[in-house]
Amino acid sequence: MRKAARLSLDLQRGMTRRGLLLASLQGLFVGTLAYRIRHLQLNQGDQFQLLADKNAVKIRLIPPVRGLISDRKGVLIAGNEQNYRVTITREDTPDVPGVLHDLQQLVTLSDDDIAKLMKDIEKRSPTLPITVVERLTWTEFSAVAVNAPVLTGLTTEVGLSRVYPHGPDFAHVLGYVGPVSDYDLSKMPDPDPLMQIPKFQIGKLGVEAKLEDELRGKAGVRRIEVNSTGREMREIDRREGEHGANLRLTVDARLQNYAAARLGGESAAAVVIDLTNGAIRAIVSEPSFDPNLFVRGISTADYQALMENDHRPLADKTVQGAYPPGSTFKIVTALAALDAGVTSAGETVYCRGYTELGDRKFHCWKRSGHGAVNLTQSLEQSCDVYYYEMAQRVGIDRISEMARKLGIGQRFDLPMSAISEGNAPTKGWKKARYGKDWLIGDTLNSGIGQGYVLASPLQLAVMTARVATGREIVPRLVQAVDDVDVRVPEAPPLAIDASHLRAVRGGMWAVMNSKQGTARASRTIPDTMLMCGKTGTSQVRNITAAERASGVIKNENLPWRSRDHALFICFAPADDPKVAVALIVEHGGGGSTAAAPIARDILMQALYDGFPPLEVYPEAQRDGIDKMRNTLPLADPASFTGGKASV
Repeated sequence: MRKAARLSLDLQRGMTRRGLLLASLQGLFVGTLAYRIRHLQLNQGDQFQLLADKNAVKIRLIPPVRGLISDRKGVLIAGNEQNYRVTITREDTPDVPGVLHDLQQLVTLSDDDIAKLMKDIEKRSPTLPITVVERLTWTEFSAVAVNAPVLTGLTTEVGLSRVYPHGPDFAHVLGYVGPVSDYDLSKMPDPDPLMQIPKFQIGKLGVEAKLEDELRGKAGVRRIEVNSTGREMREIDRREGEHGANLRLTVDARLQNYAAARLGGESAAAVVIDLTNGAIRAIVSEPSFDPNLFVRGISTADYQALMENDHRPLADKTVQGAYPPGSTFKIVTALAALDAGVTSAGETVYCRGYTELGDRKFHCWKRSGHGAVNLTQSLEQSCDVYYYEMAQRVGIDRISEMARKLGIGQRFDLPMSAISEGNAPTKGWKKARYGKDWLIGDTLNSGIGQGYVLASPLQLAVMTARVATGREIVPRLVQAVDDVDVRVPEAPPLAIDASHLRAVRGGMWAVMNSKQGTARASRTIPDTMLMCGKTGTSQVRNITAAERASGVIKNENLPWRSRDHALFICFAPADDPKVAVALIVEHGGGGSTAAAPIARDILMQALYDGFPPLEVYPEAQRDGIDKMRNTLPLADPASFTGGKASV
């Protein structure tokens, strides 16, 4: 009995100890759990809150598709191509340098590239995706995509990048696109949020820059869910942006290519205008450059080569270049004199080779003189003395007034960069600019298109168009926006007497078609395609009295930079003008030999919409023209088919 009682007591004591031990263990567990919960909530709450926030919905901008640009016939001249790229978001990447180092094992990414990226990343919002590499091959792109789970914060994307199928042909017209810079942002009072996306591309020059707002479109938005490591889990929804406007320009890609090829090798520019509506059919500056190099990131060597080229390929000579127009300006002086009533078309002026003004002689290009010449003959033979006389009679202010009526001294509103106003000088202009009085010698120089007078090839083309039509032609470059034609108001008549214009056109006809015409060698044969034109040669150096006495040095014997500029303006057909051309060959020498043949070929190409029949040319020139055509570096005809595939 006692044994049983003792056993029962021992058993009871053992159960109590085990109960206490179990209770102690339970208490310890609960205490530890409470401590851990407290630690997580109070000490690590911010960290877990951040992780929870990261496993959330993110909003990403979708760059819009940039609008396409085509020529008047629908040939694509600026499009978009697929671009395989990799982006990184700093907010979602715990170790940016480490991830970029890992990426180096898969794609071409130098240490310098990484250093530049780190600077860019630090400057931008941590929520913005930043382009790390682009234009990857499919193999590189696939390798990154496969390894994406271990490349935290990196995302593979298929975007679009600008491409210019015709390369240099339209470089000065279209310009090019490039990444948004701090300078770009500084000029924008209220920048589009898209501008904050690193390496987002906008127009930098030309049409791309001037019509940026229309071409860019509007961004779309996508909402995505990402986990705590920044990996995209799923796309919740997407709202696509608005496609940029598609533009159709007035230029003709085939004519543009021909003009560029025909100017090839020269430092030159040509502008072709449709006289029915002012549409620019071609506007070419040579030499040119490939705008695709700038889109993709031009190398230092390539850029240096462009900068050091003495023919200035980066300059757009068609609208930025302002040159003394030389004898092409005699048209202005003639019309000013007729308008002022100080001469008539039949009056003659005797040219003995020079005009004396005080103790100074103003020479004619023909040393022996032209004898007695009337208006038609003065243009036909480009007599300087006739225009020295007319300039003195009419005065510089009336000459400048006529110049502005014809488009010189005007800045035309085209979507191109750095358009020059040229200069139609007056007495007041010189006083304001230089603080000096206007001299009679200044007037004589201006009367033959030298001195302070400056004009761009575009302005000379407009002048030619206005003289040919008698209407106030205004140049235009945009034909349609999203297939809606731009309204073109009818050009009003010029405030110039029609009989005076006919007299000048008669002189321009004689330049091309009379036996003494300075451009007779560049004439055309069919009566339905007869041309009117005017040669011009503008000096770029002073000729001393000693040199004149011993004989003026010929252009071909001078260094290239010291040679005269060669100019030529023309229109055709003479009896029903359809197209006008203005052309300059920098340091080309004489306008009749260096500029007129090229301008004639471009004009005929425009009128025939392709190669004209050889019968258009004088018989003695036909074999040479045929050989020249066969050696021109023209583009493949297949590249001028409309609707080339692109997005």
